[in-house]
Amino acid sequence: MPKVSKLLLFGATGDLAQRMLLPSLYGLHADKLLPEGLEIVGTARSAYDDAGYRAFAQKALDEFLPKDRADCEACNAFLDRLCYQPLDASKTKDFTALKDKLGDLSGGLAIFLSTAPSLFAATIKGIEAAGLSGGRARIGLEKPLGVDLKSSREINDIVARVFPEGCTFRIDHYLGKETVQNILALRFGNSLFEPVWNAQGIDNIQITISETVGLEGRAGFYDDTGALRDMVQNHMLQLLALIAMEPPARFDATAIRDEKVKVLRSLRPIAPDETQQLTVTGQYGHGAVKGAIVRGYGEELDKPSNTETFVAIKAHVDNWRWRGVPFYLRTGKRLAERRSEIVIQFKPVPHSIFAERGGQLHPNTLVIRLQPEEYVRLLVMAKQPGLDRDGIRLREVPLNLSLETEFAATRRRIAYERLLLDLIEGDPTLFVRRDEVEAQWEWIDGIRAGWKANDTKPKPYSSGSWGPSSAVALTERDGVTWHE
Repeated sequence: MPKVSKLLLFGATGDLAQRMLLPSLYGLHADKLLPEGLEIVGTARSAYDDAGYRAFAQKALDEFLPKDRADCEACNAFLDRLCYQPLDASKTKDFTALKDKLGDLSGGLAIFLSTAPSLFAATIKGIEAAGLSGGRARIGLEKPLGVDLKSSREINDIVARVFPEGCTFRIDHYLGKETVQNILALRFGNSLFEPVWNAQGIDNIQITISETVGLEGRAGFYDDTGALRDMVQNHMLQLLALIAMEPPARFDATAIRDEKVKVLRSLRPIAPDETQQLTVTGQYGHGAVKGAIVRGYGEELDKPSNTETFVAIKAHVDNWRWRGVPFYLRTGKRLAERRSEIVIQFKPVPHSIFAERGGQLHPNTLVIRLQPEEYVRLLVMAKQPGLDRDGIRLREVPLNLSLETEFAATRRRIAYERLLLDLIEGDPTLFVRRDEVEAQWEWIDGIRAGWKANDTKPKPYSSGSWGPSSAVALTERDGVTWHE
């Protein structure tokens, strides 16, 4: 798929644009990775002209661009790429004005669409009516794309009437993270792990995405969404799919996404009578995070709510490779620390030759940390130095691959840098296909149906903790402890 000559950013004055999109595009420009002559057109309701939007973009870069990346000459050249057209998605004439602003589209157009769900259908209709969807046009879709399987299908149908699947790029920014992509390199670039990467070698897998922040200005969106739909439905299930997928035949969009969707379709449905045993929901109360006293969710929201800010799930992938291996998923807000990681707990050795001499063995553990640090750590057993006259002393020691250290000379990129560049260049490998999204929603909808049937209410937990105590019981019933 060829590169395009124009990039259209919907929601160009929003928080995502300020924090991520503009700094990412600047980074690509500064490194000379954007196509020569690529024009970037922003659009939103705000009534800026070109000069006003460039001033807005400059302010965003001053605030959110890392100081070591700031370069006055590069910044000025980047701002020259930007222009702006106000747009009210409910007004057809505004799309005509947008088309005029874009001008000649024979070089191809990439659209980044981030908009409120209520404006989605009108925006796609306006794009089509203005003639922005034909020729070499492609569209990147930022979540949320629906709130359940039914609404997701409706949105996908709206898009499919205008853009073919091959020109539709559904964004999950976790897939742009360097460490997430390193899961593929770790699994399929090394012969060490594949022989034990299955139910015979692995006891359990834990995936944790924990946050210390609360609502952070997202009260309206979050209270209508909750942790299950905000984090599990997309980021966590994509991580699970990458960990559990079969080796693809090649590194391309079709092969990789074919294998991911097989995993997602193999997730064992959680029936309503199982949700009480296999899922835990929670909502943070007041407490202390990093030494600061914080308010509870209801106090922040300024009203009572049954929205979950924490969820833990015991999941299974029903296929030959993973039969019987539990996947423990955990995510929440106002937890003890910010962390995104995958923990692979291997099975113990079948027989310990050290037991009679006092040596205690622990099963090997592989930790893939995505943030805030980026590393791969394998915990192995080693003998402590000594004469061993009172018995053999064994200790768990880490074999570390710190990506930040090993690749210190290589700049760590914002996930959106890679995703925006892939959108511009037309590489769909790190984007989510429709059948993946729908398989994810089908599994999530089953859990939510169970919560509704059982009138499940989130259990309170103190801010600064690791969630409700029942989340500990979820794993300890199986003799497993959360990696903390």
